[in-house]
Amino acid sequence: MHVRAVAVTTTALLGVALTAPLSHARADAVGDDGPTVVAHRGASGYAPENTLAAVDRAAELGIRWVENDVQRTRDGELVVLHDESLARTTDVEEVFPDRSPWKVKDFTFAEIARLDAGSWFGSEYAGARVPTLEQYVDRVEHNHQKLLLELKSPGLYPGIERQTLKVLANEGWLDRRHVAGRLIVQSFDADSIRTVHELKPAVKTGFLGTPAVSELPAYAEFADQINPSYGSLSMSYVSAVHAFTGPHGRQLEVLTWTVNDADTARRVAGYDVDGIITNKPDVVRDAVD
Repeated sequence: MHVRAVAVTTTALLGVALTAPLSHARADAVGDDGPTVVAHRGASGYAPENTLAAVDRAAELGIRWVENDVQRTRDGELVVLHDESLARTTDVEEVFPDRSPWKVKDFTFAEIARLDAGSWFGSEYAGARVPTLEQYVDRVEHNHQKLLLELKSPGLYPGIERQTLKVLANEGWLDRRHVAGRLIVQSFDADSIRTVHELKPAVKTGFLGTPAVSELPAYAEFADQINPSYGSLSMSYVSAVHAFTGPHGRQLEVLTWTVNDADTARRVAGYDVDGIITNKPDVVRDAVD
C-alpha cells in the first residue's frame, strides 16, 4: 500500500465531418498549474453529448481533455452513451416504439446505428449517431486530445473492463505515450476500477465518488484519482485525498464534477482540485485562468 498518511484498516471495497487537429489549448494535462478542464461527454453544453460533434466542439474551444461513457450492446459492441436507456438522447421511441424501456443492452449495434442522436439537442445536429468506442477514440486521437473514459454501469456488462482495454489496445491507446498522460479510466464501481488496475497496471484510474477519509488507504491501492461531485467537496477533503500516494507513486488527484458556472469553478479551484469536469469548458477555463 502506497500512502503518505497513517494507514487505516478498512474492510474490502466493493466493487460528422472531421475538424482540423487541435492546435493549441489552455487547459492541458492533469498536474499542470491550475486545475485541468475536462469537457464532460465532450463539450456537451454546446453539442449533443457523447457524439463526435461534442468531441470536435471541445477541440474547437481548445480543450484537450474529453470525458465519455462506455456501455455494451446486445451483440457485444462497445458504444459511447451515458444513460442505460436510449430514450433521452435518441429517437429510439419513434424508430422502435414497441421496445420499451429501450435499454442499450437490449439492442444490437446495427439497430442503434439507425438512431438519430443529435436532433434532440438541435436541428443542426440531425443525423448524428451514437459512436462506437473505436470511432470515439479515433476522433479524440485525430484532434490530439486526451480521454477520461468512464465505464458506465459495469455490473450490467460482465467483462467490460477487459473488452474496453482490448479496444484501447487495438486502437493504439495502451502504448507508453497514451498511458503516460493521455488516458484515465474511471467508474463509480470500485471493483471495476480495481479490475482495470489488475489487468493493466500502467493505466491511470479514477474512482467516482466521495469515500470516507478512513477508506482512502484502500482506494489508494488501485485508484490514482478520487473524483467526487462538487456538492460533496470541501477543502479539507481535497487535502485529505492529497495526503495519499496512489498506485503509481504519485499524489492522489481530485477531479470534481459537474461544474458549469464561473463562481462555482473559482470556488472549487480554491480547494486546490486537480481538475474540473464541465459541460461548458470555456466558461470554467476562463474562470480559473
